[in-house]
Amino acid sequence: MKYIFVAGAPGSKWSSVVKNIYWSPSIDHSDYLDSRTYYHDASGEYQLMHLGAYWDPGMEFGDNFDRLNSLSKQECEKEFDRPFTGTGIRIVKSHVFCNHLEFLKNTWPECKIILVNRDNDACLGWWVRCGHFDITYPDYKWYINLKRMGEIINDQNYHLRQFWHNNSKRWVNNNRHLALSLGIAAPPEEYYQDYETNDIKVAIL
Repeated sequence: MKYIFVAGAPGSKWSSVVKNIYWSPSIDHSDYLDSRTYYHDASGEYQLMHLGAYWDPGMEFGDNFDRLNSLSKQECEKEFDRPFTGTGIRIVKSHVFCNHLEFLKNTWPECKIILVNRDNDACLGWWVRCGHFDITYPDYKWYINLKRMGEIINDQNYHLRQFWHNNSKRWVNNNRHLALSLGIAAPPEEYYQDYETNDIKVAIL
């Protein structure tokens, strides 16, 4: 398995799901740069929440991923691999993956897909609380304004939930369970996340 794909709408708390498996010894960390981090205090504690590369229109990588399923496998993998120089499994996360989950499933059947699901209003509210258009990484300018962001969150969640209901999946309760289901080594002990406590639903395909 070369890639782990992560799909979730803005504000789904998908970055926290990634953060709490990212330091597994099985993962390629070479996409980590200080310039690819973002700290916020939305949880009540100022802490690192965004780390590693993100792929999405208008962002550092994946500018054309809104038409992902029109690209060849080779074109996609070239873009997936751009921020990496190391070894291990590469986590590739994009909000617009929500709209292209069948394409990911069919094109990379050997790779796992993590689905992160929260209610539309919870997503929008959390994204605003985390900094909205002042978030320094990744760049959300492509989403233009709050009204359009709300519309895109609704659309991405709709497609994610359709895929969620139409495919066989495994529910996971916490990041340790997620690592086990992915077949990767557990992250260090200091990383622990219970998804129910964090108001997140996480499944793996």
